[in-house]
Amino acid sequence: MNNIMKKVIFTAGLLVAAGAAMACTRVVYLGENEIITARSMDWKQDVGTDLWILPNNVKRTGLAGPNSIQWTSKYGSVVATGYDVSTTDGVNEKGLVANLLWLVESEYPDAKNNKKPPLSISLWAQYVLDNYATVDEAIKALEKEPFIVVTDMVPGDKRLTTLHLSISDASGDSAIIEYINGKQVIHHNRKYQVMTNSPIFDQQLALNTYWQQIGGTVMLPGTNRASDRFARASFYIDAIPKNASHEHSLASVFGVIRNVSVPFGLNTAEEPNISSTRWRTVVDHKRGLYFFESAVSPNTFWVDLKDINFNDGKSKKLELGKDQAIIYAGKANSSFKVTKPFEFLGIK
Repeated sequence: MNNIMKKVIFTAGLLVAAGAAMACTRVVYLGENEIITARSMDWKQDVGTDLWILPNNVKRTGLAGPNSIQWTSKYGSVVATGYDVSTTDGVNEKGLVANLLWLVESEYPDAKNNKKPPLSISLWAQYVLDNYATVDEAIKALEKEPFIVVTDMVPGDKRLTTLHLSISDASGDSAIIEYINGKQVIHHNRKYQVMTNSPIFDQQLALNTYWQQIGGTVMLPGTNRASDRFARASFYIDAIPKNASHEHSLASVFGVIRNVSVPFGLNTAEEPNISSTRWRTVVDHKRGLYFFESAVSPNTFWVDLKDINFNDGKSKKLELGKDQAIIYAGKANSSFKVTKPFEFLGIK
């Protein structure tokens, strides 16, 4: 038995033990003319998502105690919320995308014994969108650890929020940021196009190496486990055409993220931690388009970032309703309503 296979068996065992918790997938398409990031949001119940336009030049605090980090947003953004208390997904006016996905192995620093300013996990993705234009700029800043992430319980749940963060930009650059054993771990490379959930990213790469040796045209793992979705997404995002038209590239990427989605309402006793896909987003970085697709709506719609005045100081909301079932079609900019900004969840 070779070393790669031993790693695969060991890591698969860890995955079964840990469970997939709340499953999501994120992929980055590197085309000749297009850079596209897509993600699925998988959750056990309605995650209470709405879309928001957030202006630039907004003062924020980390909401994790009196010494919380403070900043003023340089860039406006379009974001998808969780329970309207956290940014879970979004893109800023410079084309930087941030996606939060579940990672049960996450372990954050001990805020009581750390002198760095704390940041509530509800603001982690928003901090990146507010402050950075590119992945490289973000990573150079985050490597200096200007803050520590502080977590809390999931709203309405008894579990601790355990997440990792992916970022991508209009150049195709990509990074994965995790907190393992209380330490920030950064994976920064254009080739890191896929992220799912457990196990940690290093071990996902080892598992995927095994499947790459087999070859996706011979066999691909078909379950909804995180490691299997990682392998499928990796194969398909590389296999689809790289020189297609705008429309065909989008169609291909939508096909990939749908392929790794979990059917709505799926409930298997053997895998109690697998969750249904609630919605998907697809970002066309260069054209500035943010697409949203709900699992229970017949239509896909989009927001055109180039048609937004992020300097007007106004926050605007697109209400999606229960299970994100309100129907929109085509460009939805005009359906946003000026609304008092939502309040990020602070640490108790």
